[in-house]
Amino acid sequence: MSPAVIGIVLIAALFAGMLILFEAGRRIGVRHLQRDPNGAPAGIGTLEGAVFALLGLLIAFTFSGAAARFDTRRLQIVDEANAIGTAYLRVDLLPEASRPAMRERFRTYVDLRLDVYRKLPDLAAVKLALDRSTALQGEIWSQAVAGCRAESSPCAMLLLPALNQMIDITTTRTVAAEIHAPWIVFALLFALALVASLLAGYGSAGSRTHSWTHVLVFVAIMTASIYLILDLEYPRFGLIKLDPFDQVLIDVRQIMK
Repeated sequence: MSPAVIGIVLIAALFAGMLILFEAGRRIGVRHLQRDPNGAPAGIGTLEGAVFALLGLLIAFTFSGAAARFDTRRLQIVDEANAIGTAYLRVDLLPEASRPAMRERFRTYVDLRLDVYRKLPDLAAVKLALDRSTALQGEIWSQAVAGCRAESSPCAMLLLPALNQMIDITTTRTVAAEIHAPWIVFALLFALALVASLLAGYGSAGSRTHSWTHVLVFVAIMTASIYLILDLEYPRFGLIKLDPFDQVLIDVRQIMK
């Protein structure tokens, strides 16, 4: 099952769970009032306030972290495009005979780097493209070192550091894509949302009727907020994409034609 489907299933389960627990909490509250009419559910107001405050704090914390990591990933795309573009321009420092082959390797390399992210959520295809691009990095580096040995010192001083930066940014992006908030944070977020729904239902037991419209809006807002956090945390798998920022890599590839 793909991560996108898993995320949708989790959110759907959370939505249904919150509705069920809201109704369960209301029925518990009604039975409590029937046994003790003077013991109003308002007595748990302090507990409700603490749970909802903690839930709001956790949502703010996870959203802030996910948004920061999302912005970092976007900037890293620009950094990689700049690194590749700089290294490609410095290919002119190599001996003329080795430039065409090196430029062709650069074209293939950029295509592979784009494939790494275009293939998502097919993780097997992503790994294949990543492995091929890593192998091509070694070929580019070996050819550059051999060419710089036959050329003057500016080649080694200018081309090799640019290639090193181009290679390093791929590691940075790969690691950044795997950095997320610990799973226990999301488990606590789901648990608090369910508990908050239970308490909200219990607190509504004092009224003879309750509006399902308001309940549905409450649950929908909560689940939509949590889904947004997950989507920011795992871009490219859901509705939030980084494709517009991939355009800078596409522009670099077009320059290489």
